[in-house]
Amino acid sequence: MLSHYRSAVEGMELTRRIGHVRQLTGLAIEASGPDAAIGELCTIRARRPGGGTADIGAEVVGLRHGHVILMPYGALDGVAAGCEVIAHGAAADIGVGEALLGRVIDGFGQPFDGKPAPRLILRRPLKSAPTNPLQRPRIDQVLETGIRSIDCLLTLGQGQRTGIFAGSGVGKSTLLGMIARHVQADMNVIALIGERGREVREFIEQQLGVEGLQRSVVVVATADQPALARLRAAYAAVAIAEHFRDAGRQVLLTMDSTTRFAMARREIGLAAGEPPTARGYTPSVFSELPELCERCGTSASGGAITALLTVLVEGDDMNEPISDCLRATLDGHIVLSRQLAHQGQFPPIDILKSASRLMQELATPAQRALSAEVVKCLALLERNRQMVDIGAYERGSQPALDGALAIEPHLSAFLRQAQGGAARSLALQHLAQLMGAQA
Repeated sequence: MLSHYRSAVEGMELTRRIGHVRQLTGLAIEASGPDAAIGELCTIRARRPGGGTADIGAEVVGLRHGHVILMPYGALDGVAAGCEVIAHGAAADIGVGEALLGRVIDGFGQPFDGKPAPRLILRRPLKSAPTNPLQRPRIDQVLETGIRSIDCLLTLGQGQRTGIFAGSGVGKSTLLGMIARHVQADMNVIALIGERGREVREFIEQQLGVEGLQRSVVVVATADQPALARLRAAYAAVAIAEHFRDAGRQVLLTMDSTTRFAMARREIGLAAGEPPTARGYTPSVFSELPELCERCGTSASGGAITALLTVLVEGDDMNEPISDCLRATLDGHIVLSRQLAHQGQFPPIDILKSASRLMQELATPAQRALSAEVVKCLALLERNRQMVDIGAYERGSQPALDGALAIEPHLSAFLRQAQGGAARSLALQHLAQLMGAQA
């Protein structure tokens, strides 16, 4: 009997840290108390119009003049001066496990697909401790994406982190869907951050498909959700991917888009009082982006997280701050060209502006020589494009250019791909035959 009462008393909440809303500016809530740390979860007791209260989840994002700055996970309807703020003493976490496969969830693990909530026993913090870099195995296995231009000319490895850079409407989501359906990995974790609500269903049904969804976990935060919810969804996707990687799985993590993650972090940083820097981005953006990227990669368990992070390039400016930061952080970049898309090439990958930093280690000498020959041919065509188009070039004056022009239609057909799933070995043989014909 005493042990039963003792356990009941130990489980009771004997003290509670409470504060009160003092000021509201935009989505930033300033409260006098509670005594809470950065990242701690709180509940705001909002007032209902007809009486009673409604709980709104929030997180501590800053401290200012002895007051706590919070941002909500939901709408602020009913929040007024004097509303109670209750600290929970816990950081954000999410449930992980096999039950997530084939499901569409939000950043809290709640179902988006209308099915019952997945039963998950294990929970994992959204922000885990960084991995010792000397404990990471080297990347030595090729990742086959099923996309000929990537597998042959921009070879990726299992555990590599690569950015897909493109402006709006160029085809990032379509390319991600092709890769997710056909990539040689155990499973996918797909984070749709700041997407339009209409595009979420279209991506799942048209781009991903039933077969792709069965081995995927889709984490969604739509554009109408608060910045903190969008940020949480990104970290939740990484935490889920880490769980499966630590279990020895080969995981493909795709995030669309990392730029919207940065925009959400900028919004939170400005609300917390950070100074704006390049294009209004706060310093915390440029510290959190490398932190997020470094959580991906190989693990001593034998598993790996291969990250494909899309970057929405503002105004097609490849040198804008987020693009610059990620290009310097990641292990490679794939650039999608609007000009190639207008010419009807899909995927519109600009080989000359793209690079894989691990291709030299993953590809054989013969494959590297073949890739260099293709790049040389494309560069020659690009350099003389204007002269050929206006009819100023006379055939026979440059034998190398003549050969490049002869093979150009076949090379363009090789780079075009309506569906994924092309075997890398067969694609390399086909490419070698094309270049051999040129020689």
